[in-house]
Amino acid sequence: MELTLIEICLLGVLVFCFVVQLYFTLFVHQKLASVSIEEPLPNGIRPLSVVICARNEAENLKTFLPAIMDQNYPDFEVIVVNDRSWDGTRIVLEEFSEKYEKLKVVTVADGGKFIAGKKFAVTMGIKAAKNDWLVFTDADCYPASPNWLMGMQQPPEDHKEILLGYSPYTRRRGLLNALIRFETFFTAVNYLSFALKGMPYMGVGRNMAYKKSLFFRNKGFAAHMHIPSGDDDLFVNAHATARNTAIRIHPDTQVWSLPKTSFTAYLRQKKRHFGAGKMYKGKHRFILTAQALIQFLFYMMLITACFFKALWYPAAGIFGLSILIRCFVYPKLLRRLNYPGLAWWFPVLDILLFIFLIFNGILSIFVKKAQWK
Repeated sequence: MELTLIEICLLGVLVFCFVVQLYFTLFVHQKLASVSIEEPLPNGIRPLSVVICARNEAENLKTFLPAIMDQNYPDFEVIVVNDRSWDGTRIVLEEFSEKYEKLKVVTVADGGKFIAGKKFAVTMGIKAAKNDWLVFTDADCYPASPNWLMGMQQPPEDHKEILLGYSPYTRRRGLLNALIRFETFFTAVNYLSFALKGMPYMGVGRNMAYKKSLFFRNKGFAAHMHIPSGDDDLFVNAHATARNTAIRIHPDTQVWSLPKTSFTAYLRQKKRHFGAGKMYKGKHRFILTAQALIQFLFYMMLITACFFKALWYPAAGIFGLSILIRCFVYPKLLRRLNYPGLAWWFPVLDILLFIFLIFNGILSIFVKKAQWK
């Protein structure tokens, strides 16, 4: 059957999207699937400071802070910044201070004389740290093992100034939870893989580390203090390089986090992240935009091909081949990054995530305001 010009163009775009999609799968993400997982160092080489910002996190601190205070590391301190909380966080921290000598509490008072927000709280925590190597996490997170800090300590190489860790979400029932974990998985696969290729572009504040000297040498968050989000990814985007950045994905170095339980709360969280992405370096914005655009065009061309009988079989073949090839890479990564239960649902979740990202992108255009807590 001879194809019309329109059908040839549609098929050509579909094939192009398929080839680009395979590039990211086989030459970027496959790197993370095949890299050997580095074991945590057996001993603590240098002292470090853990920084946690807490805004109305009394219950989470009660539950998760002991796992951080009891880490198997010889020399560390934990700094918790109480950022204008009114839920009893102060009382909880006072009780923990009596129990743990390594705990240091910094209080940010409510007032209008400074720029309020998480970046201000993070800066106060960093200023209070006595050590150069800083490890960051959140109050609603807990380390996967007592050896978390062993894995997130400063590498022996002095030129390494940033460590990008991994933080999966805990499993709960429901489609929303599966979607949140799958989206988090793909975000992690992308930023960790590109870091391995020598182009780190973001990190996640639930589990990352960098030098205090790097922070102040580059004037902290001054370049993007006006953006509510980005205390983690914008800082990494601006200052991470192929030489000064490493990743950690060993199971002991992971930090588990509690996912949002409502669709509204999850959308609010993603809007904050979407706003920060606009401040990425140009080359990073180009690559991430290209990835999203290719994914969008791929599915749009598949849908459009359904209206052309001559394209049914070629489109079905391309789609099937795409799923088949990606099923050799992503299920392995899902198991490596602690989401083995999602491996069987990969094709379905891939389509659902595509739909959600389109919806979130459109929503972010019209809803501008986002804030810390």
